[in-house]
Amino acid sequence: MGHWVRSWSFGGSALKPSLPSLGPGFSTAPAALGSSGPRPVPLSYKLLGSSDSRPPLVFLHGLFGSKTNFQSIAKILGQQTGRKVLIVDARNHGESPHNADASYEAMSADLQALLPQLGLVPCVLIGHSMGGKTAMLLALQRPELVERLVLVDISPTPTTAVSDFPSYLAAMKNVRVPPELPLSQARKVAEEQLSPVIQDLSVRQFILTNLVKASDGHFKWRVNIEALAQQLDKIMDFPRLQKCYSGPTLFLSGANSEFIQPSHHPEIKRLFPQAKILSVPGAGHWIHADQPQDFMSSIKRFLC
Repeated sequence: MGHWVRSWSFGGSALKPSLPSLGPGFSTAPAALGSSGPRPVPLSYKLLGSSDSRPPLVFLHGLFGSKTNFQSIAKILGQQTGRKVLIVDARNHGESPHNADASYEAMSADLQALLPQLGLVPCVLIGHSMGGKTAMLLALQRPELVERLVLVDISPTPTTAVSDFPSYLAAMKNVRVPPELPLSQARKVAEEQLSPVIQDLSVRQFILTNLVKASDGHFKWRVNIEALAQQLDKIMDFPRLQKCYSGPTLFLSGANSEFIQPSHHPEIKRLFPQAKILSVPGAGHWIHADQPQDFMSSIKRFLC
């Protein structure tokens, strides 16, 4: 197998993010721009390369996440399947640029620029939560780019009723941390402030991975809190489309999660007529963290 390479793709002169020094083995390349629709931004990604010609695995994280959420699993699946594997930071997350447009149309446009540029189409698109909705929209808009589709605890329906994300964002906006603290202590202070609202320890720890120290010495959230808060209704919803994606599709549902309901099945089948829906025992919304072995086994079976 190959090695991880981080690379940036530039979406035109209108966006000039401050980039880290890439160093040996890192590369940049221009992203293709569409003549209409949302303008792509240069996503940060890591690619595990190989000479395998089968469709690569592309992982898309959920809200408040980053490409590191799937890094360990991506490496294992890359080794076990022999396929190329890509993990990506969505716009407004991780090391990708911030942008006022946090819509699924914009996140899909970013991938429509990046994946062909890297020669990774058609691909096996694997998306969790927000990343799953991005994956679904991309498959519906550009089915020729997606060989098959895996959706992790998400459906093409509104998720506002089962999501605590609005309260999470409000709590994050109210966090205040003294700049003189080291990062480890700052995260403890922030955790104390978040705990009345975000009572689940594992969720708090997941959110706190986004607390970083800015160049001016103050602490900030790595995710774009303002854009996500302003467009959270769009993120909780899903675009209304009449077309369908006829490729192989797997929906993985956490047995302890409410994000995929039996009432969602008709819409799933309408948009994804080949869809299979599997429940993963002992898993909540973050299936890949709760039951990583079952998660990987399900994907490997689906690839056969």
